[in-house]
Amino acid sequence: MKITFLGATRTVTGSNYLVEAAGKKFLVDCGMWQGKAELEEENATDFEYNPAEIDFMLLTHAHIDHSGRIPKLYNEGFKNKIYAHKATCDLCTLMLPDSGHIQEMEIEWRNRKRLRKGEEPRDPLYTAEDAVKSLQIFQPVNYDEIIDITENIHVRFNDAGHMLGSSIIELWVEEEGKTTKTVFTGDLGNNDIPLLSSPTMIEDADYLVMESTYGSRYHMRNYEKAELFLSIVSETLDKQGTVVIPSFAVGRTQEILYELNNLKDIRKDEEFRRQYKTLMQAPVYVDSPLAISATEVFKENMDLFDEETQAAISQGDNPLEFPGLKFTMSTDESKALNEDPTPSIIISASGMCDVGRIKHHLKHNLWNPNSTILFVGYQAPGTLGYSIVNGAKKVKIFGEEIAVNARIEYIEGYSGHADQEGLMNFIYSFVKKPKHIFLVHGEEESQTVLKGLIEEKAKLPVTIPSFGETYELGEEVVLTHKIERKLPVTLKTEVIKRLEKIKDELKDMDVYVREDMNNKDLRDEDIFRINEKIKDLEKQILNVIEG
Repeated sequence: MKITFLGATRTVTGSNYLVEAAGKKFLVDCGMWQGKAELEEENATDFEYNPAEIDFMLLTHAHIDHSGRIPKLYNEGFKNKIYAHKATCDLCTLMLPDSGHIQEMEIEWRNRKRLRKGEEPRDPLYTAEDAVKSLQIFQPVNYDEIIDITENIHVRFNDAGHMLGSSIIELWVEEEGKTTKTVFTGDLGNNDIPLLSSPTMIEDADYLVMESTYGSRYHMRNYEKAELFLSIVSETLDKQGTVVIPSFAVGRTQEILYELNNLKDIRKDEEFRRQYKTLMQAPVYVDSPLAISATEVFKENMDLFDEETQAAISQGDNPLEFPGLKFTMSTDESKALNEDPTPSIIISASGMCDVGRIKHHLKHNLWNPNSTILFVGYQAPGTLGYSIVNGAKKVKIFGEEIAVNARIEYIEGYSGHADQEGLMNFIYSFVKKPKHIFLVHGEEESQTVLKGLIEEKAKLPVTIPSFGETYELGEEVVLTHKIERKLPVTLKTEVIKRLEKIKDELKDMDVYVREDMNNKDLRDEDIFRINEKIKDLEKQILNVIEG
């Protein structure tokens, strides 16, 4: 049995693994590269295999970084079955055509720029129609059922607790009278994600291919993030500002609606009641057609919710509905939100702010010091969301430079990914420990920290594969082949680019601080606060130099 790692290697997008076993070639996931423009260019390159020769595919979940190149795969010759959980199939019927529509819109805009430069126009990666055609090869399956793909290949999908329909896949392969079991985690969820059940703990495996997005970090606990969320929102509404929440249309949006509905239960003191009343009096808009449709899919699959949520539903408390919640489908309705001065909460896609209606809401709110941009999900390097979260003073949106004056907050606990504790607990839960672990779907720093921890605490060998590496899984794990093609974004280039960015930001800081020091109305406490921040920055610079 061989595995070739062709995506989500030392980065978090583009999940794609080619498995060769028992005379078959098959894929686990076929996701889209997201983030920097150079990385997204990889989506248009040829696959490192012939799609027509792939016998079947196993899909862990519907997120575009795991499913987004399926229509391209289909267009280039793959016409066999894609096995995925029923809810994943339902969500892909929304998400893949939506992705195709985005491809069409993006290429139209880029082609106008190409034509002005005298360059040849390009075709979209795929169209919405292409995506619809690819849906016919999806084969829905249920959790906990062993499926015989062939007489020598068997799989079982287990709840990964990451999003609706997300799966940990157990794969049994029989070769030369011996059975080898490999587990692909896909994206592992937290134990306390609203709506969803906790990830399934797997008893045994020979090999484990595991995500590592937050391998070096811990999340905030549920009660802490709920109180922080309410505090941030109520403070913004008190200032007559707007709270803009860039949210992934599928998963995070529905969890935020659940959280808003459940905030009433966390505390009973007077200040909390005041904050909660402020929140409940403000309109909450879900401004994303995809998120609205996905919410309906969630309602149709309530049997996948955790026991607590199902009990609440049986008592008539639907966590995806509450007073003040409004859905905006049309473009005109969306535009009207930015013309209405009423303090409100706007939940809009995309979660990394690169496409969709969220860019319009950022354009109208980033400059406003009374507004808050509240991030609740992972921001990939190179995205607009990443720049804002990491302190950009100005950003470009639709070609216009916008000053970042709004309050910027990031509540990491809303991530759908397990943190370091959750990942380690998943490993500890194995009764029969895997002989070898491969870490994928993580930035290099997270993977390196997690690798060291696994080797120290669990005493298991760990490999962090690079793009294009093929490993043969036998008595020993052997690197048998490596494709000599480097992806454009590496941690080293990221460091150099970040240094250049810091140089520019230090120049900006110098200008802004000097302007403040010349302001006669500046209070002593403001000067103290600026001084403390500069001292903190000095310490961080010294830490980098000394490290």
